[in-house]
Amino acid sequence: MELKQLLARHAGEGRVEWIGVRPARLEPVRVVESAEIGDGGIAGDHYTSGGKRAVTLIQAEHLPLIAGFAGQAGIDPALLRRNIVVSGINLAALRHRDMQIGAARLRITGPCAPCSRMETAIGFGGYNAMRGHGGFYAEVLAAGRISLGDTVRPLGDS
Repeated sequence: MELKQLLARHAGEGRVEWIGVRPARLEPVRVVESAEIGDGGIAGDHYTSGGKRAVTLIQAEHLPLIAGFAGQAGIDPALLRRNIVVSGINLAALRHRDMQIGAARLRITGPCAPCSRMETAIGFGGYNAMRGHGGFYAEVLAAGRISLGDTVRPLGDS
């Protein structure tokens, strides 16, 4: 099988597990059940400049790893300041691919590195706990509403 074919294969679809918006740069994340994704990003989020970093996503499967590396029993996704937590599909495997989340279409553009504030949010070692597990940025290809439980699936060749 060719590499292109292998890259297009996923065991199943993913699912939206959590949605958060950051009303202002240093304010706490507000957890929501649904959100409108516009061309610039998620409505109500302080970052609505669009581009390749319009929306941030992280894997639910990485949350226990981050917690473990930080010496904690669990981690609240709001502390990580990402917009969407998904489960069941590998976001790294979707890099540079179009995907459908609810009614919106996004494209994963690159990894979202942790910031130094993770030392305060998660605790001592929080920055390193997130390294390699910080999630991904995405650009908006088509606006639309997303909700908890929505399917996350790859779309054709990108």
